[in-house]
Amino acid sequence: MNVDQLTKMRTGRGFIAALDQSGGSTPSALRRYGIDDKAYADEATMFDLVHQMRVRIITSPAFDGDRILGSILFAQTLDREIGGRGAAEYLWEVKHVVPFVKVDVGLEEESRGVKLMRPMPDLDSLLDSARSHGVFGTKMRSVVVNADRSGIEAVLDQQFAVADRILAAGFVPIIEPEVDIRSPQKQPAEDLLDTALLHRLDALPEGHDVMLKLTLPDEDGLHDALVAHPRVLRVVALSGGYARAEANELLARQHGVVASFSRALTEGLSVHQTQAEFDRTLHDSIAAIYRASVT
Repeated sequence: MNVDQLTKMRTGRGFIAALDQSGGSTPSALRRYGIDDKAYADEATMFDLVHQMRVRIITSPAFDGDRILGSILFAQTLDREIGGRGAAEYLWEVKHVVPFVKVDVGLEEESRGVKLMRPMPDLDSLLDSARSHGVFGTKMRSVVVNADRSGIEAVLDQQFAVADRILAAGFVPIIEPEVDIRSPQKQPAEDLLDTALLHRLDALPEGHDVMLKLTLPDEDGLHDALVAHPRVLRVVALSGGYARAEANELLARQHGVVASFSRALTEGLSVHQTQAEFDRTLHDSIAAIYRASVT
């Protein structure tokens, strides 16, 4: 593990840029960026277009390691280049931004009020690839829809089992049990999840540190005990479908929690903007998210 990357993630000021749009989320990301579905006829072209968007973001002077701690990449991005270097290598060597990779491959159908992760048969080979590219950590997402205790326990059983494999391979896992912001049981689901997370964290041995990526809570300070837990390197928040202004307002009230935004980060960016317009819009977005993250 890179000690400089570990130090930055533990003590740095800033947030994580989530640029890990996958096959399911890429079409909507491209539409928000001004690229219609008719602009591509196949998945390969779609991924080429979203990579161009990511390159434009990452190479912008607004995107820098002074305000951005890390960035999460889609697995395929590891094999692509930015500025003549591997994408993960460019992040760290040029921008001084810690690289992470998304390792989950989507969600199962809802059962017991949750959506578990699909099986990951290629996890070991992906971790080998990530190691060769200097990746620091991973991210994997489940979804909690309702306040079902057994479902939430199933989510954490799966998340922590996979996290054990990731830790053993030398990476820091970001555990992401997202609570759906549209759930009519959002707050009780968050309460159950936080309590269950604390029990799991208490059982981790020393040196097995993880990160948590959680939904912005309805209750201010709900995640305080998680932020302070000795086995938690960092608690980060997803925007979860909130517009950037609302997400930043909620985040600023959660002391010690930093952003890991995707949709909120890219809000307002367009393929049709001049480079100056694009850079200015991205700068304003990063500045606002940074301010909310350092409260």
